[in-house]
Amino acid sequence: MTHPDPAPTSPQPAAPSAPDLLYREHEEDLRSAVRALLADRLPPATVLAHIDAGRAYDAGLWQILAVDLGLAGLLVPDALGGQGAGAREAAVVLEELGRAVAPVPYLTSAVIATEALLACVGAGSGGATHEPAAVPGPRADATPRAATQPADRAADAEAAVAAELLAALATGERIGALAVPLSSAPGTAPPTAVRADTAVRADARATLTGEVTSVADALAADVLLVPARGPAGAGLYAVEAGAGSPGPRLEPTTALDPTRPLARVGLDGAPARRVAGPATADAAISRALRAGAGLLASEQLGLAEWCLTETVRHTGERHQFGRPVGSFQALKHRMARVWLDLVSARAAARAAADALATDAPDAPVAVAVAQAHAARVAVHAAQECVQLHGGIGMTWEHPAHLYLKRAKSDEIALGTPGRHQEALADLVDLPAPPA
Repeated sequence: MTHPDPAPTSPQPAAPSAPDLLYREHEEDLRSAVRALLADRLPPATVLAHIDAGRAYDAGLWQILAVDLGLAGLLVPDALGGQGAGAREAAVVLEELGRAVAPVPYLTSAVIATEALLACVGAGSGGATHEPAAVPGPRADATPRAATQPADRAADAEAAVAAELLAALATGERIGALAVPLSSAPGTAPPTAVRADTAVRADARATLTGEVTSVADALAADVLLVPARGPAGAGLYAVEAGAGSPGPRLEPTTALDPTRPLARVGLDGAPARRVAGPATADAAISRALRAGAGLLASEQLGLAEWCLTETVRHTGERHQFGRPVGSFQALKHRMARVWLDLVSARAAARAAADALATDAPDAPVAVAVAQAHAARVAVHAAQECVQLHGGIGMTWEHPAHLYLKRAKSDEIALGTPGRHQEALADLVDLPAPPA
């Protein structure tokens, strides 16, 4: 008796690989180097001294981190002037910077602005092993007539400007900032308050007019990446921050977190160079905000870890009724709750970093999960740190208030936890219950 051949089946898509949540040896080495540097150069008393003196940034520390150690170029491929590492390594650096509430523009320049420029030159996301785009020039297969088309010349000029700026940011020679409000979340429409007054010329130059509020680290930036709309549609433009009149006006605004200052950026016919046109500008901004949100979770993780470590140390040394206050069961339970939150936040932050590093298809999901959880964990840990320190935790002389301010500021940076939960529901097709 013969049996009919089974009907052919369509190939099933490969299951996504599990994220690597563990730290690799070279990542632990990187952590040790950064932690040792920050312990030596930036103890909490030094951060407080910077704030008291009105110094928003530690330029000397940035020089060591960005230039001497080369950490500003971790996300940039070797071929484009960077270190050729990725989001996993950048996440480790941000953990340590969060532990120290370091007043340096690493997140805004080495992550967000850098990712925007990487998108402009076509390189892989977050250190993914894509073949990076070369600095553009005339194509070998292009005819002389095609090469002289204004649109082609403008596109080549834009990519060349982006590659030039990217190399400068990767070496730490310059600091960049994406000129969007700090609260901007991945997937939201870029601000349209700035317009390009003229059509972009063949050399990618234009002028910009408008205003952007609450731009993080704009005061430290050498170059601002400004989204704008013009006659040709959306674009991303590079504006020299120190160009003087008619360059941008930078007005400091009151920020909750004194270690990450905000500014209002005003533009009145400011000269600019376009680095991305309508085809890529919105995607570049979205990619930059997603990478920033995903790696911000690592900063929040480091911040929460310091708060718990410091709280355990203090409650172990502070005595009342003849015993350490940390031995009381009520306080043990509160600190244990923070530790449990930390464990899950670490898993979420590492998953987001790994997804960004490998350019995984589910990276938006991993980022939304990480931000929805890590932001709340950091705020809770900082609040417990202040409260369990008792009276001293309420004083200006103790650094606990700096961690609480950073945690609350980070909670609304690059999208609130609620905004990320909504995004996650959309991504996994989980509709809200009926009202």
